[in-house]
Amino acid sequence: MPFSSRYVLVAAIAVLSAVIVRPASAEDIKVGMLKSAGSTAIFIAKEKGYFTEQGLNPELMFFEAAQPIAVAAVAGGIDVGSIGTSAGMFSLGAQGALKLIGGQSREFPGYQTLAVLVSNQAYDGGLKSFKDIGGHSVAVAQVGSGSHYSLTLIAAKYKIDLSTIRVLPLQSISNQISAVAGGQADLTILAGTPSLAPVARGDVRRLGWVGDETPWQIGAIFVSTKVDNERQDMIARFLKAFRKGAQEYHDAFGGPDDKRRDGPEANDILAIMAKYLEQPAERIHQAIAYIDPQGRLDLADMQKQIDWFVGQNLLKGTPKIDDMIDKRVVIALPGK
Repeated sequence: MPFSSRYVLVAAIAVLSAVIVRPASAEDIKVGMLKSAGSTAIFIAKEKGYFTEQGLNPELMFFEAAQPIAVAAVAGGIDVGSIGTSAGMFSLGAQGALKLIGGQSREFPGYQTLAVLVSNQAYDGGLKSFKDIGGHSVAVAQVGSGSHYSLTLIAAKYKIDLSTIRVLPLQSISNQISAVAGGQADLTILAGTPSLAPVARGDVRRLGWVGDETPWQIGAIFVSTKVDNERQDMIARFLKAFRKGAQEYHDAFGGPDDKRRDGPEANDILAIMAKYLEQPAERIHQAIAYIDPQGRLDLADMQKQIDWFVGQNLLKGTPKIDDMIDKRVVIALPGK
């Protein structure tokens, strides 16, 4: 074979080989979430390439409150939602529009997911402990949000009449902070990470953490029913990457017994959190949420939440959590 012919043949084989081994394009997905520590498993999976390993290219879309994320999933604005539970999310699940596919964060003793903040004026006036919240105003994102539900759990624990508390739905975390800092509300309950800066500035005081008072399943991952029916392969790959990130996060900040402690990888994970949460690592270290290493859901607790929302006329009928989950992929937390 002449040299020129051999050259052409080798070149052709090289081109063909390049075409064969070139990986398929990653599948673009949009993931809706809040800028909070509870989202860190997703940050880790994105930063360390775990989504890429699964052929996924996630675009992280940050919202100011949880309930709009559920609405965005149903409307097709996002593919996956990772948020705190809410009446709105459960309502869409009861209507058959959403399916829960995994667990995100849980309120857990020793960890810092939701913070309770108090205005300086209210604190000086005597609001210095959880037992003092009766007769005060509380800023929440929305009626039926995680902050609203946490308020009811705290009130029940300290035998406080909820009718004496004025609930102010302000639609966003920034509005909640502004209301308490400005004295328009006496206290608020919101994600720990955005609470850190106003506490550091002295704009508000931190009364404590919800997880130390009333543990519960606060975070969930969901998709629209349409996505659940049509994109099971994407869901399986997403959860595989997510659970890998969740395990790394758990090991960085907790031991096998779930007790809070820093592991060898804590500083590396804090650096990732600082990048996505846009706050200094040393500040974020004050608000480490608990994330289940397997992304499990506490279904019994979620049914308890649903029943409370029904009792408050925020949900209709008799919805069951078992009807809202994709049993093919959900890992349930074992009963206690």
